[in-house]
Amino acid sequence: MSDISIRIIGHAGRITLTRPQALNAMTYEMCLAIEHAFDDWRTNDAVKLIVIDAEGARAFCSGGDIAELYKTGLRGDFAYGQKFWADEYRLNHKIFTYPKPVVSFLQGFTMGGGVGIGCHGSHRIVGESSQIAMPECGIGLVPDVGGSLMLALAAGRVGEYLGTTGTRMGAADAIYAGFADTYIPQLMWPEVMANLETNGDVALLERAAQVPPPGILQDQAPQIDALFSGEGLGDILTDLRADPSDFAADALKKLSRACPLSMACTVEMLHRLRGPSLNMQKALDLEYRFTYRAAEHGDFLEGIRAAIIDKDRAPKWQYPDMNVPVAALAKMLRPLGKDALKLEEQA
Repeated sequence: MSDISIRIIGHAGRITLTRPQALNAMTYEMCLAIEHAFDDWRTNDAVKLIVIDAEGARAFCSGGDIAELYKTGLRGDFAYGQKFWADEYRLNHKIFTYPKPVVSFLQGFTMGGGVGIGCHGSHRIVGESSQIAMPECGIGLVPDVGGSLMLALAAGRVGEYLGTTGTRMGAADAIYAGFADTYIPQLMWPEVMANLETNGDVALLERAAQVPPPGILQDQAPQIDALFSGEGLGDILTDLRADPSDFAADALKKLSRACPLSMACTVEMLHRLRGPSLNMQKALDLEYRFTYRAAEHGDFLEGIRAAIIDKDRAPKWQYPDMNVPVAALAKMLRPLGKDALKLEEQA
């Protein structure tokens, strides 16, 4: 497959995304190929660890390739998207629970589906160019691919802020928010990968680690906690509108571009997930409730039209006044019954 290179080098199972011209956006076929490799290497004693990287300087993976999701959804075929998301989430869970070390090197844009394959492994490496984000609310989705788990685990109300605004994180901010582990300057990456292949030992990552350039998220945390602690989207908007700070103005500007239904559901999801019962399976199940319905009942098709197809950046969202009824949240997030996400293999 020309979009991805899968091989074994030394002690390492190697997966390289090779669509730099498309910012390594992940297709359905790439998703299935990665899962197949993970399955093959699970019981292969020659493979001590897995290393995931990508070609090109601009992106590790900018997200999922959503053109086919749009085309099928427009025709009223919602089953394609539902299966795509179910299979993708199964891979995300497989990476998260994998018994061997999974090392990812996250240059440039790592967003959406890229977070799903790059930010659930045991060792997540960032560098100078790293820009990690969950921008799904901007296209009528919610932070998914297991991203809601990390948002729910982030300090204070950082998860609500990142999830609704889609703010991009550099290396230090990604480490602070729990989306990455280790900063290594990118000039060192080829040598580090070669050593992983030769030695099969992740201990060398700690020896190569350096202190990243300062971020801003930790300093903003007190403001974020004060302004994003509301019970719902409406409470957050009220607090932001009453605050005269530049931070509040910037946050409101970002929220004004995003889908109100998606933002309201994101806040609700994070509130439901937090607590002692939080786990990846619960997060993916809740995400799937939304994405299963996103094309038919949500704003996903309109979000893609405005951002990707017509590129007019003028989506006509449901609830443009941002007053999202509680009934709308309940409709998008209610259990799916027999259609609920199943993380075991599907025949």
